[in-house]
Amino acid sequence: MPFAEAALTCDGFLGGRLSIHQPRDGYRAGVDPVFLAAAVPARAGQAVLELGCGAGVASLCLAARVPGLRLTGVEVQPDYADLARRNAAENGLTLDVITADLTALPDGLRAQSFDHVIANPPYFPPGRTPARDAGRQRALAETTPLARWIDVATKRLAPGGRLTLIQRADRLPDLARATDTRLGAIEVRPLAPRQGRAARLVLYSALKGGGGPPILHAPLILHDGPRHMRDGDDYSAAARAVLRDGAAWPDIGP
Repeated sequence: MPFAEAALTCDGFLGGRLSIHQPRDGYRAGVDPVFLAAAVPARAGQAVLELGCGAGVASLCLAARVPGLRLTGVEVQPDYADLARRNAAENGLTLDVITADLTALPDGLRAQSFDHVIANPPYFPPGRTPARDAGRQRALAETTPLARWIDVATKRLAPGGRLTLIQRADRLPDLARATDTRLGAIEVRPLAPRQGRAARLVLYSALKGGGGPPILHAPLILHDGPRHMRDGDDYSAAARAVLRDGAAWPDIGP
C-alpha cells in the first residue's frame, strides 16, 4: 500500500538540488547514499543498476552529478519503489524502477548488463533487534546474505564494469570473503567521523575481470575538530563538497 501523504516528509539533498519524499517513521536516507553516489565514477551514456534503491536517493544524486546516465533501480518494497518513481519524476530525472527481490530478478533485467552496479545493502547481520517499523527493519537488517548481493551484482556487470557498495567498516571481512575471482582491482575508501577516529563506513569497489593489488585510500573525514563543539554544521570541506554541492569523492574527480 502506498504511503499516505501525511506519513511523508520532503527533504532537501545536495544543497536543495533534490527534493526527496521519504517516510516520516520508516527507513530514511541520510548521508550514506549520497556518499555512495559520490564514489561512482560513471560517465554520460553509461548504464547504472542500483540494487535495493529505496526511495531513490543514491541513483538520483548520481543522476544530478552526471547527466545522461541510463539508470535502473530494483526495490523489493512496493511502497518505497513508488516513492523512488515519484522522486525521480518530481526532480525531472529518469530512473526506471523495478519492484522485485534481487534474488528473483525479472528475465528482462537478467538479460541486461551494466557499466556500474551500486548498492547500500543492510548493515546488520541477522539477529539484530527488530526496528519498530517493518520497512526500516527490512532496510537495515540482513535477510539476503551480503554474499548474495555481491553475486547478483557481479552477474549484472558487463566485463570491465564496476561494483560500488557502501557498508559498515566492521563488515570488511564479509565483503572480502564474498568477492570471488570474477572481481578484482578492489578499492576501499574509508569514511571516518573525525580526524583520528576509526572509520565506521567504507566504500568498497571492484572491477569485473580486474586485476592488481587492492588499494586502501586515505579516509574522507566527515566532521572538523576533535569533537562536536557548537550547534550547526561542522562538516569538513570535503564532506560539504559532496553533501551540499554534489561533488564526486575527492580522488574520483568530476
